Amino acid sequence: MVEKFLEDKGAVITGGASGFGRGAAYAFAERGADVVLVDVNKQLLEETAKKVASKTGRKVVPIVCDVSNSNQVDAMAKKAGRELDNIYILFNNAGIGVAFGRNICRVKEEDWDKIMSVNLKGQWLVAKAFWRKMKSNKFEPIAGKIICNASVAGINLSVNIPSYSITKAGVIALSKILAKTLAPKITSNAIAPGFHVTGIYLNDENVVNTVITEEKADIKLERLGTVDDVVKLVVFLASPGSDYITGEVIKCDGGTAIF
Repeated sequence: MVEKFLEDKGAVITGGASGFGRGAAYAFAERGADVVLVDVNKQLLEETAKKVASKTGRKVVPIVCDVSNSNQVDAMAKKAGRELDNIYILFNNAGIGVAFGRNICRVKEEDWDKIMSVNLKGQWLVAKAFWRKMKSNKFEPIAGKIICNASVAGINLSVNIPSYSITKAGVIALSKILAKTLAPKITSNAIAPGFHVTGIYLNDENVVNTVITEEKADIKLERLGTVDDVVKLVVFLASPGSDYITGEVIKCDGGTAIF
């Protein structure tokens, strides 16, 4: 039986329509949370929200929002606050990929600005929009938990996806600064997935394997990662078992980035 440690708590998940976000939505709701799902893909977002609510019986609210737009983020946070008065978990998960093999000196300015705005600025804007509400919670010993989706590409920096790597290194730094700033009532930790079959890789194992070959990546556990592998880590960081952990970056990469 699944432990309901998120009963009477709310969760906000950006990038919630698919991939890690969708997996986390099911997992949080199954553990008792009501959930706000945020995404730019309205149709997929609404489909996911209906499926999660139907399967779990929890309140699931879809909100369309571009996390790189501060006005949209502020409006989303206000609506989320009206729907859930107990937001305990913020899974800062929204992100986009980039064309493989683009030399850092050949990246176009508009492409640089786009990925920085979504992957890094977006996580900052969303955390900024929710921290006060989370800190005002009466939960003990922790009032709220922020989980930032980074990547092993932010640890093992890749010259093949340079702007993406830079955004994810920035997310790791952001998460650590949030941990220092928001302690002792709010924890902030980053996760660093490796090679998983998700939308970043067009949900195609062949695309993932091509990137692994080009990167000369050595996955010690000799398999691709799954969405469920990451969701299990996210659930741990949302659980009481992680109450004394903050400012960390935890890899979920099958041993790809062992130093």
